[in-house]
Amino acid sequence: MPSKLFNWAARRTSGVKLNDFNCGLKAYRKEVIKNIEVSGEMHRYIPVLAKSAGFSNIGEKIVQHQARKYGKTKFGMERFINGFLDLITIWFVSKFGKQPMHLFGALGVLMFIIGFGFAIYLGIDKLFINPMGRLITDRPQFYLSLTAMIIGTQLFLAGFLGEILIRSRKNEARYIIEETLNV
Repeated sequence: MPSKLFNWAARRTSGVKLNDFNCGLKAYRKEVIKNIEVSGEMHRYIPVLAKSAGFSNIGEKIVQHQARKYGKTKFGMERFINGFLDLITIWFVSKFGKQPMHLFGALGVLMFIIGFGFAIYLGIDKLFINPMGRLITDRPQFYLSLTAMIIGTQLFLAGFLGEILIRSRKNEARYIIEETLNV
């Protein structure tokens, strides 16, 4: 039986290695588990959560696995899809969880500028290029530009509200206290 690897995480030492997320055997230091938030089926991504929480020594040890004696695997398409969605969630939260305005605000401003630019084009077309042509509201481009501006505004506001929510959480620690000194 080929050997597999199990994950472990600790603080203060450097070196991040590749991780075998499918191994059932995992070992973590107590401070790692106490300082990360795991929900749903995200237990399989604890090494990624530990890395984003500031734990730098994440490695693997070789273990010997035995062949299954009883039953059959429960790993199927549903677990694969859920795992993939959890991975996207982990990526998003680790990248934009503390700064949602960086994603939503940028997308919102981009969408609004595109919609507004297209609305200006339609206005110039109606006023100067083809004043006797059809109404602006008869053109589908008008509704596309209007929709882009509305969605852009909503995305921007979602990022703004996300920033307000993050900054208003008073009970959640934003950092980990490793040691308290009595001076």
